[in-house]
Amino acid sequence: MMNMHWSERLREVLSLEALLNFGFKLLPKLLAIIVIILLARLLLRLGYLLIERVIKKTRESKGHLEERKYETLQHLVKSLLRYLVVFVAAVTILDTVGVSVTSVLAGAGIAGLAVSFGAQNLVRDLITGFFIIFEDQYAVGEYISIGQFSGIVEDIGLRVTKLRAFAGDLHIIPNGNITQVTNYSRGNMRALVDIPIAYEEDIDKALAVLEETSRELAAQIPEIVEGPHVLGVVDLGNAGVVLRVIAMARPMYQWGVERQLRKEFKEALEKHGIEIPYPRQVVIMAGEAKEQ
Repeated sequence: MMNMHWSERLREVLSLEALLNFGFKLLPKLLAIIVIILLARLLLRLGYLLIERVIKKTRESKGHLEERKYETLQHLVKSLLRYLVVFVAAVTILDTVGVSVTSVLAGAGIAGLAVSFGAQNLVRDLITGFFIIFEDQYAVGEYISIGQFSGIVEDIGLRVTKLRAFAGDLHIIPNGNITQVTNYSRGNMRALVDIPIAYEEDIDKALAVLEETSRELAAQIPEIVEGPHVLGVVDLGNAGVVLRVIAMARPMYQWGVERQLRKEFKEALEKHGIEIPYPRQVVIMAGEAKEQ
């Protein structure tokens, strides 16, 4: 008896009956996978709502803690819940399609030995992220600098920290790469303004105008928590004498305070006839110099 030709075998495998049998066998597993994914998504949404409600109640009962700390805690718990749900869903799907979870874990252990050096960065990220959160180095909503990147903290996870720069760029920094952090949102910040006046002007009169204006602004600008204080002459520049005023402002408001102080000081000096210098050039023509 001659062997069946390969084309006949292929036709037999691709027959409608074979395809239907294969589909009937595969359909329950596909439906089960879809149900598992939908349940995982539903569990995540319910978990997020529960976390938000618990954090909100805790915030109302213990109002002495900062708002940013609650946001950081909320982001962290949501991150942990997401990892847990994804892991459980993945294990359940593997079990549904007939893959032995025990053998997979055993294989993962053997493979882990081979990629142990590559996993060192992941372990370092997780450990560093834990200490960042445990030591409260920074929180969601705070303005910080990490190396060459600066921005508002949008999210803190066990593995990465996300910074949103003022230009809108999102910096995603592995926690293991964070060796030094500068936090600009803890404590009051200095607002510094230098005001130049012409050399011909009366310095004492200019200082008196700045002192009077500073007292008025201290009552008008709620973001100022101390000062403004007129320090006096700090430089003798090319165009004029430079006077300096400093104030302590609430975190993240120091730049706005500086802008408002510059505007008010300029208007006050102009009102009292004190000139703010600008660059000037005197051009003497060669012919005119000879005539003189």
